[in-house]
Amino acid sequence: MIKKINFIVSGFFLLWLIIAAIPPNQNNGIKASIQRGEKVYNKVCLPCHMADGGGVPNMNPPLIQTSYVLGNKTTLISIVLHGMTDRVAIDGDYYSNNMAPHNDLTDQQIADVLTFIRNSFGNKASAVIPSEVKAIRQKN
Repeated sequence: MIKKINFIVSGFFLLWLIIAAIPPNQNNGIKASIQRGEKVYNKVCLPCHMADGGGVPNMNPPLIQTSYVLGNKTTLISIVLHGMTDRVAIDGDYYSNNMAPHNDLTDQQIADVLTFIRNSFGNKASAVIPSEVKAIRQKN
């Protein structure tokens, strides 16, 4: 009987150790980033890309399910940091309005706004983290 109790207690202790080792819910971090990013979007991005992320035909590209938004994070971060002056084809449509660089935003703000964009307007993509922005900022 004592062996059985010790086994049960040991099992509960082991379970407690496993649960304690699991990192906090990372979704809370992403949710917070999305909330902060929405504020940056409304202040900085909304005038050109619109409230619904639909952009302006032939001028400002949409942020809805495009390869630029859902694709390579490095490219997306570089566009925000350095702007864009080229006429660019995105998923078969051309856009030619210049985008100003937003290197005045902090790494955290850029990560948050891109995480917001990559997880809004019907998009589902991985978060952008400040260290990714920092690496690209330092590289250029």
